[in-house]
Amino acid sequence: MSRTYLSIYLQDHLAGATAGVNLARRASRHNEGTPTGRRLEQIANEIEADRDTLVGFMSELGVPSSWSKIATAWMAERISRLKPNGRGHGDTVLLRMHELEALSLGIAGKQSLWEALRMAPQSAAIANLDLDALHERARSQRERVEMERIALARVALSLSRDTPQHRLDEARSAPAGD
Repeated sequence: MSRTYLSIYLQDHLAGATAGVNLARRASRHNEGTPTGRRLEQIANEIEADRDTLVGFMSELGVPSSWSKIATAWMAERISRLKPNGRGHGDTVLLRMHELEALSLGIAGKQSLWEALRMAPQSAAIANLDLDALHERARSQRERVEMERIALARVALSLSRDTPQHRLDEARSAPAGD
């Protein structure tokens, strides 16, 4: 019975990881040509590597991918693009903030995966995973995404009449504790 639960759990996380890779790539493209875009591209590459690690782990355990779950997650990520998030006002800062918020939540889910696997009974396949390193990388990814998200929040949610780009430049240079 627990093997069934493990299979379902891993398939759910693979679906989420698939959506997460797509979202990370989209967030990177929406910030292309900026330092934020380069940082998000690095994070997207790391998230894709984590997804590949999960696929390999599932393969070692003989857990098949659930194409219906992956397709559903893929479609949900695509459908989320339909929400305007302020694009009608000529600015994408709220859109980009929402992307990073969703990405941060997805990374938190991945952290939970690695934590849960630490509690699972040991197997040869689990022993091949460096769960501490995977958890630390997820923590680092979330921290970096959160820094970018907070900078965007300062701009998107400000009542100031300054231009969004001017506020964004200031927000990136302000200390995180403000």
